[in-house]
Amino acid sequence: MDFLRPASWEEALAAKAEHPTAVPIAGGTDVMVEINFDHRRPDVLLDLNRIGELHDWEVGEDTVRLGASVSYTRIIENLRSVLPGLATASHTVASPQIRNRGGVGGNLGCASPAGDAHPALLASGCEVEVASVRGTRMIPIDEFYVGVKRNALAPDELIRAIHLPRADGPQQFSKVGTRNAMVIAVCAFGIALHPSTRTVRTGIGSAAPTPIRAKAAEEFLAAALEEGGFWDNGKIIPPAVARQFAELVSGAANPIDDVRGSASYRRHALGVMARRTLGWTWDEYRGNERSARCA
Repeated sequence: MDFLRPASWEEALAAKAEHPTAVPIAGGTDVMVEINFDHRRPDVLLDLNRIGELHDWEVGEDTVRLGASVSYTRIIENLRSVLPGLATASHTVASPQIRNRGGVGGNLGCASPAGDAHPALLASGCEVEVASVRGTRMIPIDEFYVGVKRNALAPDELIRAIHLPRADGPQQFSKVGTRNAMVIAVCAFGIALHPSTRTVRTGIGSAAPTPIRAKAAEEFLAAALEEGGFWDNGKIIPPAVARQFAELVSGAANPIDDVRGSASYRRHALGVMARRTLGWTWDEYRGNERSARCA
């Protein structure tokens, strides 16, 4: 196994062009597990840890540019106010040691349906910045996941950054596991309210071949909020609306039976998480609106 250590982004792109099958490694929290258990034996590893820009982020007026190697710990500590859904999801990742090493770029590169960042990324409506010696392009998150542990990257491309809209409303994330830490998700759910556009986005993890959105549930809830004037009057969402939203989220899933849980349990748990996270986000929205009116 060859081990390449480029010192710059340009060197990394040149190395990937020369070795298209090279496996990038940054935090190594997924790749090293696969290598140690002999599930994967790449001919070339491409170490990206010397490339400083991958560890940086920029908070703009409307978006946050998150370097691919920004750790979960730094997201939690520095970006909670602008990326609350992703920060909450980051809290659930493994252990402090893993959170200090792992980042969103690695989650995207592995594209496991159980990756903790995916539901929050889908709910945010972000874009993934990827590059090669041929140039740079932006991939909408809805087009990024193309199969089981497969993404839309070309063989010579690397993930450079993730561009996420700054939260314009409450966001939440919830995850079910067989214990409270150091666990792969049985299923996970993320939701983001977008008051500026009066829309809702969701993300489902570990309950389909790829991370997915519950689009029918989003459309139903957005229509119910609009028709009932809830964005303006700030009233409590009726239980019937919350139940229907939860049922549509459960119906969007396409889970399997495996050692972590049955398909029927995953659908049930998704419905529970959808109803609870909707309640949490809407309570926060109502509180924010009351505070704004009193200011």
